[in-house]
Formats: sequence, structure tokens, C-alpha cells
Amino acid sequence: MDAFGRTVLFGLCWGFLWGIGCSLAILYSIYLGGYRRAVKDSLKPEKPKRYTEVMEKVLARKAKAQRRLLRSEPL
Repeated sequence: MDAFGRTVLFGLCWGFLWGIGCSLAILYSIYLGGYRRAVKDSLKPEKPKRYTEVMEKVLARKAKAQRRLLRSEPL
């Protein structure tokens, strides 16, 4: 029974580490593919068309949420 317990513990640790490693690999590939390029685009003096469109949408949503918050607060 003791050897079985060690084997189970070893398997759980190995599986956990394997899962963490795979997750980090996926996150790193996402970073290499899209995030790094988005950061580079945001630092350019002339912004790409898609960047400006998305930023307009984000700012509009933020303003809408701020207006909603101001209306709900009592004076």
C-alpha cells in the first residue's frame, strides 16, 4: 500500500507540472503571435486603422459605463 501511495503522489505531481508546462507554452505562443505585435502597433507614431477603431469602441464603452455610474449615485 505504501508503494501505491507514493506512485499516486508522484503521478499527481507529474501531471500537475505537465499541465502547468503546457499552459505556459500556450500562453507564450499567444504572446508571440498577437500580444507582442499589438504592443508594437500601439507604440507606432501612426496607428493602424484597426487599432484606432478598437480604441474608439473601448473609449465609448468606458464613457457609457461612467455615465451609468454617475446616474446611479445619489447626491
